[in-house]
This record gives sequence, structure tokens and C-alpha cells, in this order.
Amino acid sequence: MAAPVVTPSVGRDTAVEPDTTDVPAQVRDVSTQCKNDEMMAKPPERKADISADIRADAEPAVDRGESVALMEPLLIGEGARQRAALSDLAIELAAKSAGLRRSLPPGIVGALADLVRSMNCYYSNLIEGHDTHPVDIERALKGDYSGDPEKRNLQLEAQAHIAVQAWIDAGELDDRAFTVAGLCELSKRFGERLPDELLWVTEPETKARMRVVPGALRTRDVRVGRHIAVSPGAVPRFLTRFEDAYANQGATGAILAAATAHHRLLWIHPFLDGNGRVARLMSYAVLRRTLETGGLWSVARGLARNEGTYKSLLANCDLPRRNDLDGRGHLSEEALVDFTAFFLRICIDQVDFMDGLVQPERLRDRIRAWAEDEIRAERLPARSGALLEAVLYRGELPRGDVAGHLGIGDRQARRITSTLFDREVIASESTRAPLRLAFPAALAPRWMPGLFPDRH
Repeated sequence: MAAPVVTPSVGRDTAVEPDTTDVPAQVRDVSTQCKNDEMMAKPPERKADISADIRADAEPAVDRGESVALMEPLLIGEGARQRAALSDLAIELAAKSAGLRRSLPPGIVGALADLVRSMNCYYSNLIEGHDTHPVDIERALKGDYSGDPEKRNLQLEAQAHIAVQAWIDAGELDDRAFTVAGLCELSKRFGERLPDELLWVTEPETKARMRVVPGALRTRDVRVGRHIAVSPGAVPRFLTRFEDAYANQGATGAILAAATAHHRLLWIHPFLDGNGRVARLMSYAVLRRTLETGGLWSVARGLARNEGTYKSLLANCDLPRRNDLDGRGHLSEEALVDFTAFFLRICIDQVDFMDGLVQPERLRDRIRAWAEDEIRAERLPARSGALLEAVLYRGELPRGDVAGHLGIGDRQARRITSTLFDREVIASESTRAPLRLAFPAALAPRWMPGLFPDRH
């Protein structure tokens, strides 16, 4: 009996028609790593009403022999008439991203990157219909979970996203973001941290429940909107072509590929669920590596704020070539160009937004205004604002310099430092390490307005 087609319901992560084709599977060796993950994964707890679904999902993946040329073009060729304009956007993005990074002391870069990680998680999950505010994400990172099981699961999902992005920010996916092994590991690292309740998808017509195996390539057919993805057994062949096309690009090519590969991965839809977030994390990793962003900005905020256009342009990229002027591949090159231009402009917009937020004078004024309000309310000691300003401009401040810099005694300096630690606006690697600024999500409306919506 053939497996049903599963369609993702939200975003590009996860109705259904039967697959009546009975062709033997032709799975290439490239799937070995992902298949090993699936075989070694612990089976879900058996329940009478889902045991049949589990057995059905274990059937061999069918390869209907589709040609990998079906997803061409993968790149915007050098000869394409729109290539020059796209290259100009890539160059503009590179210059602005580098300028943002250079404008900030290293200590501030790390603190901001922590906040942006929560922001990226919030917006990427929001695209999939999961709204977990960064304040609740921050609480989850401290082990403070909601008593509501559904909210707790979303906090755990956000925690998983944060952990995977931290892994990316540590350089662990460098030069592997476009590889089959890298993509499977990305999916596995995210999925294996999810609560069991979020590892199940339901087939709409039969209501059959299927467990998602983190990192494993799908073994069922999938429909995404009007697009029916390639047969499950063909996924390894298409991922091999994907890796061959994208893995060895130069700087400009890699920036463009962060967009073009974003769609083509979703077109393949290699995993049963989670493809949208894998694609966004893949693009994030490529841009982080190529542009050395320092994690200071993320395209996810712009994509979420323009979600309708984002999804519409992605859907257009599924369409076949329109005419003789629309490239030479099976899919529309014009549609891929339109999505790439949109993606790069969103990136540039996000860099401009962050650059405006972190201009030292403006950031200083917002932090100073907050500190003055807190001092008047007797929630901070006098001179707290001066210490925050010093740490902002220097990037970090040795603890022994606090008293001398503020012109106060050691006892008062310790009191100010202790209070600012309690308010989580300064941090330190150890009791002897220098002080650096921290950006708690709860203060983002005052310190970084517009980064994400206020929590109501």
C-alpha cells in the first residue's frame, strides 16, 4: 500500500492525495548518514491507535526516477541579464554588514548577538505560526517554563532553535551549510531537542499520525501548496545535485546562493517537517560565514514582517519556465531572480535597521534615559548610568577600574555593580573577568525599540 502525500500546513515546514505509483526505491548511498540516524533513533512509545501509522511509515521510500534537471536553474548564471543588478545588491550588503560590525567594540558584538539570537528564533518560529516572545524565550533559557503545556512546548522549541543557532555561531556549520551531511545534522540538532508532542505530523484526510525522526530524510510524498515535491526516494539524488551546485561558491556567489538555495531546498523538501526553519538557518549560516556578520543581524525579522510577499515569491519559484526569455532551466529563472532580489533587499534593510539602533550616541541616550528613570524610582543606585555608558563605549571595563572611573569608593562601586548584575544589564565571564554590557529581552522596548513587538 502506497504512503499518502503529506502537506505542510504552515509556512514551508510541513492535504493530501494517495500515491498510486509502485516503483522500486532507488536510493543512493548519499542518504546513508541520514538513514542511519533514522534507524538508530529510539522508537516512539507504542500506542494502539498509532502503531499502524508507524509501521506504514517504515515502508521503503519510492524513487520515481525524476531527473535532477527538474530543479534547474540552481544559480543565476553569469550571463543572465539580471545578474549584474543582483551582484550589486550582494556587494552593497557585504559593505553595509562589514560597516556595522566594525562600528562596535567586540564586547558589544557578543552581547548584541545573544539578543539577536532570540530575535531570530522568535521571527523564524513566528513564520511557522508559533508565537513565543523573546521574554519567554529568555525565561526558558534560565529553566523558567510556563505551567501551560502548550506554551512550555513552544518555549522548548525556541530553546532548541537558540541552541542550534549558537552551534552555528560557534562556526560548527562553516563550509558545510550546503552539504547533505550539514543539512541532516542541522535538522537532527533542532529536532532532537524538541518535546515529543512537536515531533508528530497528522495526515489531514486519514488523520494518521506520523512521527518525525530528527535528521532523517522523509519517506513519504509531500505537497507544499500547489507544489508536489519529488518522490521520497529521489531526495538523496536531488540533495547531491544541490550540494554540487552550491558548495564551492565565491563570496558574491555564496551571498546569492543564500537566497537561491533557500528556495531550492524548500522545493526538494527533504525532511518530513521543519524544512522552513532549516532553510532559514542554512541561509543564516551562509551569510554569517561569508559576511562575518558576528550574528548582529538576521534576515528572519524582515521575512516575518513581509511574510505574505516572502511566501508568494517562494511559490512563484515553483513555477515552470514561462518563455524563451526565462532562462534555460525547467523552473522560472525570472521568479528565482525576483525572490533573490527580494531576499537581498530584506537583508540590506535589516542591516540598516540594526545600524540605526546601535549608533553609539543614540544607544547611549536610550540607556541613559532608562537608567535615570530607574534611579528616580530608587531601583538603581546613583551613578549606575555612568557605569553603563562606560561599558558601552569601551566594550568592557575591568572591575578594578569601576571606582576610579566613577570617582567613588570601592564599597559604592561594588553596590552599583551588584545591582546592575541583578538587573541583568551587565555580565561577566567570571568573578575576575571584565564587565560587559548585556541586552535583556525585557528591556528591548527601551534599549532597542522595534527589534520585536512589546510583550502584552
